[in-house]
Amino acid sequence: MTDSQDWMWAAATETAPAPSLRPEVPHSARIYDFFLGGKDNFPADREAAVEIARVWPSLPVSMRANRQFMRRVIHQLATEHDIRQFLDLGTGLPTEPNVHQVAQAVHPDARIVYVDNDPLVLVHARALLTGTREGRISYIDADLHDTEAILASPQLHQILDLTRPVAVSLFAILQFVTSEDAARAIIRNLVAPLASGSLLALSTVTADSNPKEVEEGLAVYAARGIPERARTRAEVAALLTSAGLEVLDPGVQLVHRWHPDETSAALPDEHVQMHGAIARKP
Repeated sequence: MTDSQDWMWAAATETAPAPSLRPEVPHSARIYDFFLGGKDNFPADREAAVEIARVWPSLPVSMRANRQFMRRVIHQLATEHDIRQFLDLGTGLPTEPNVHQVAQAVHPDARIVYVDNDPLVLVHARALLTGTREGRISYIDADLHDTEAILASPQLHQILDLTRPVAVSLFAILQFVTSEDAARAIIRNLVAPLASGSLLALSTVTADSNPKEVEEGLAVYAARGIPERARTRAEVAALLTSAGLEVLDPGVQLVHRWHPDETSAALPDEHVQMHGAIARKP
């Protein structure tokens, strides 16, 4: 880790004390980690995951499809749109490849700011802060709903130049924002200060492709204290257009159908329950 990265780590972690991990309470990020084969989860998370999988057996496939969508999106943003600045919200636990690894493989000088308020993610932030020597990476411990604090954060302004295009990513996080007004406000507030040509990428849960599994699975999540909202394709598009963004081709798609590679193209639609899209600020 470079000296500048050491300094950024200190700045990121000194802003607030880390809250308790509360291992006895299931957490969405740790359930996600379990389904992806990770080890950063507790018995309560594994018990919840097993219960969810009984009624939502395709969920692990859908989660893996979402990770591959992230990789394709970040690569396209870096290559076709020449984006070199990224703001990733709802980062979650480190699962390679991370946003900075994809972006810096294209542009070694790419700059990335990660945002999450999960204490276990904070524990693993050192793993996230290991990019290229030319690039810069930082981490903000903040709640997605508090966009004012995120945008005012010194870490953000030390890393990103908001007078130049930035790519904002909201991968698999907006389903936990169950209020449509709140979700629209988050997107609107995040893109408001950004330069023209900035882009926003998102993915979020949908029941369009498999209503029975999703509805039953979300009921188990809710019973475990993790409410979620599934959105239709039209609702996802409205989140973007209501913020004045232009949805780019191929529009809102199930994530495995968005510029698919050979592996994702082979997945049946009913096994993937995430819509995804990218949109540009005019």
